[in-house]
Amino acid sequence: MADSQLLLKRGPFRSTWLRARKTRTQLVLSRRPRRRLGTLRWCGRRRLRRRLLQAQAAGADWRESGCLVSRAATRRPKTAAPSPAPAAAPAPSGPASLPIPPVRPAGPGRALVLLPLEQGFTFSGICRVTCLYGQVQVFGFTISQGQPPQDVFSAYTHSRLTINAVHYSMPEKSKKEMKREARALLRSHLNRDDRCWLMKNFSPLCSIVMLEQLKTPTVNFLVSHPGLSYVFVQESPTFQINSEHVALRSVGIRREKKKNGLRLTESALSAMEELVTVSCEVDGCPVILVCGSQDVGKSTFNRYLINQLLNSISCVDYLECDLGQTEFTPPGCISLLNITEPVLGPPFTHQRTPQKMVYYGKPACKNNCENYIEIIKYVFSSYKRESPLIINTMGWVSDKGLLLLIDLIRLLSPSHVVQFSSGRSKYMPNLTPDYVDDMDGLYTKSKSRVRDRGFQLAEFTESLEFADEEKESPVVFTGHKLICVQSDFAFRKTPRNRESHNKVLRDLAVLGYLGQLQPPVPKPLCPLHGLTPYQVPFNAVALRIIHADVAPTHILYAVNASWVGLCKILDDVRGYANGPILLAQTPICDCLGFGICRGIDMEKRLYHILTPVSPEELRNVNCLLVGAISIPQCVFKSQHGLEGTIPYITTDYNFKLPGASEKIGARETEEAREEKVHPKPKLYRKIN
Repeated sequence: MADSQLLLKRGPFRSTWLRARKTRTQLVLSRRPRRRLGTLRWCGRRRLRRRLLQAQAAGADWRESGCLVSRAATRRPKTAAPSPAPAAAPAPSGPASLPIPPVRPAGPGRALVLLPLEQGFTFSGICRVTCLYGQVQVFGFTISQGQPPQDVFSAYTHSRLTINAVHYSMPEKSKKEMKREARALLRSHLNRDDRCWLMKNFSPLCSIVMLEQLKTPTVNFLVSHPGLSYVFVQESPTFQINSEHVALRSVGIRREKKKNGLRLTESALSAMEELVTVSCEVDGCPVILVCGSQDVGKSTFNRYLINQLLNSISCVDYLECDLGQTEFTPPGCISLLNITEPVLGPPFTHQRTPQKMVYYGKPACKNNCENYIEIIKYVFSSYKRESPLIINTMGWVSDKGLLLLIDLIRLLSPSHVVQFSSGRSKYMPNLTPDYVDDMDGLYTKSKSRVRDRGFQLAEFTESLEFADEEKESPVVFTGHKLICVQSDFAFRKTPRNRESHNKVLRDLAVLGYLGQLQPPVPKPLCPLHGLTPYQVPFNAVALRIIHADVAPTHILYAVNASWVGLCKILDDVRGYANGPILLAQTPICDCLGFGICRGIDMEKRLYHILTPVSPEELRNVNCLLVGAISIPQCVFKSQHGLEGTIPYITTDYNFKLPGASEKIGARETEEAREEKVHPKPKLYRKIN
C-alpha cells in the first residue's frame, strides 16, 4: 500500500520531468528552475508559460541567452550590463559556429532566417520566400537578392523542401564594407531592430531570407475540406516554447528534421549536372526521356531538373505521358507544356494550361495501348524543337509495359534516356541503344527484322506531322545515351497502400484544378454550389463516354454530376435541331480544359457546366468527353452551406443494375474479343 502511494506521489513529478527533457533543445533550464518546474502544479506551469511568452514578446531570445530568464531578468533596465555567459568550450569561428539557422519574427506573418554557408532550413507548410541578401536554393532553383519572391509549397504528401544557402561571388570587400552594403539593402524591408539583430550575427557568405505568410485561393480551397488540412501543416505533439516556434507558426510553416527533407543520390545529381551542361550549349535542345518503375523518384527528378535548367535557360518543354500521376494537369491527360516558372511544390499546387492536351479519360492504358500511342504521336507533333524537352513516362515497365516503352523510345527518338532503378523495384533491363535495336516492341519490330523485311526504320514515324523544313528528313531513331540513376527514397509505399495513395494524389490534382474557380484572396471562399454555371444547349456540343458502353437512353444519366473534358473536334456539330448529339467513336482532339456537369435541364435542353476555362476558350468547345476520372467525394459531401438532403448522394445503391459497377458496361478491347473467339489453351501442372 505504501509503495502504491509512493508511486502515485512520484507519478506527476516524473511525467513533468520527462516533458521538460523533451523541450531542452528549445528551452535550456538550469538545475534550480528544473526542480521548481517539477514541483509546480498545472496552474503554476500555465502561469510560467504565460510569463515566458510575455518575456518573449518583450524581445528575449532563448537561443542567445542559453538559460531560463527569470522575473528579475525581465525587469532589468536596458542600461544594465549583460550577465556573463557560463563557461563553455570556445566555438570555432566562421559559418560552422551556427549549427542551427537562427530565426527571428519580423512582424505579423513574417520571419527572418539567417543561413550560414552550406546550411539548410527544412520546413513543412507554405510560404513566400524572398532572398534579401546572398543566394539560396530551393528544390534546385536558385533565388538571389533582388529577384522576385517565390511561392514555396512543402507538403506532407511528398518530401519536405529545404532552403539551402549556396556560395555566391563575393567581391574584394572587407567585412565592414559588406555589412554596410547588407544594411543598405535591408533598410527598405526591415526595421532598425531587425537590422541590428542581423548585423550582430552577420558573417561573410551568409544569406538572409524573408519568409512571409502565403494565402492562395487553391490552397484555401484544398484545406477547407475535412481531412485535407494536414496536407501542408501538422500540429507538433511536443510542447515547444521559443521564439522560433511562434515566429514560424505566424508564417504558417513548421521546422522539420533534416532527414525528412529531400535527398538526392550522387548518381541523380551527376545525371542532372550532365543534362544541364548539354542543354546550355549553343544548339542544345536535348530530348530527355525519364523512365523506371513506380515510386523510384521520376517525378521528383523531373521537377528538380526543370528548376536546374531554369537557372540557365528561359524555358523548358515538358511532355506528360503518365496518365495516373500527371504533373501540370488533372489525371488522365497527355499534354505538352512550355515551362517558364520554377516548380516549387507538388502537382496539385501548380496546375497549368498546356500548349497541347488530349483527354485519354483513364488513369492507365493497359486495355488500349494503341490509342495511347496515337495520342502521344498527335501531341508530340506540336513540339517545335526550340528548347530542351523532358518526357515523363509511366511506372508500368513490366511485360507489355516494357514493350510499350521501347515503342516510345523509337517514336520520340530521345537523345538521353534516364533510367531509374532501386533495390526494392522489380528488375528492368538496361535500355541501351543496342538493346532497343534488338528488341521487338508492342507495335514495332527490331532493327534486324526491319532490315530483313526490307522496311525502313522510320516506318513508325511516317504519320508524324513535322514542320515544313523537317518533312524531307523526318526524325529517325539513331540511338541515345543511357544514364542510369540509382534511387533510394526514404518514403516507401507497399503494394497494398500504393493504390489508395495514388487515388489521394489524383483527387488532390482535381481539387487543385477546381481551386481556380475561387475568387482571389482576400475574398472569402465560395462553395461550388454557390457559383453560377455556364448554360450549354444540347445541340451545341457532342457527347462521348470514353471508358464504357452506355445505352443512348442512359447517356444523360452518365453525364450528369460527372467530370467532363471540354474538347474541340474538327466536325461541325451545328445543324441538329434538338440533341443530344452522340459520337460513335472517341475522337483524338484538343482538350481545352475541364469542368463539372452540375445539372441538366431537360425542359430547356441545357447542360449546366461549372469550369474555370475562360469564356473566350469556351467558344471553341463543341465536344464533351466523360471518362473514368471521377470527382472527389469531398466535393459532394463536404461543401459548406448545404442543408437537408445532399444532391447526388444516396445510401440506397444497387450494384446489380446495368452500369452500376465498373466491370459491367466496360468497353472490351480487341484482345478480349479475340480471347472469346479463340480461347487460349489452359496449362495444368501435374501434381504428384
